[in-house]
Amino acid sequence: QVHLVESGGGLVQAGGSLRLSCSASGQIYNNVPFGWFRQAPGKERDFVASITWSGSSPNYADSVKGRFTISKDHAKNTVYLQMNSLKPEDTAVYFCNTGASAFSSRYRAGVEYDYWGQGTQVTVSS
Repeated sequence: QVHLVESGGGLVQAGGSLRLSCSASGQIYNNVPFGWFRQAPGKERDFVASITWSGSSPNYADSVKGRFTISKDHAKNTVYLQMNSLKPEDTAVYFCNTGASAFSSRYRAGVEYDYWGQGTQVTVSS
């Protein structure tokens, strides 16, 4: 199985920046993409961005295009999410994912090959 651990969340003011990290270990398949999702209180877990382990074909939700950038570092087995020009509506728990949800660019609850980290809180104040 795959283990994912997120870090880098915190409290920032609107217009600020934050960089999230996702450390991956275990059985990783190179053709299965990694992704970032977020979930606000009372809301569905929504897609944010995805990337293949090789770094090709990055994909972004419309709400974050031009502001967020997903990247990876093979040497560290780590995926990053650079978040710029943050808005209060970006406030959520951010989750790292690899498997069916990242592949589909949508949350797939109950799917067997779908691995998640514990989440990291991002709060943007106005």
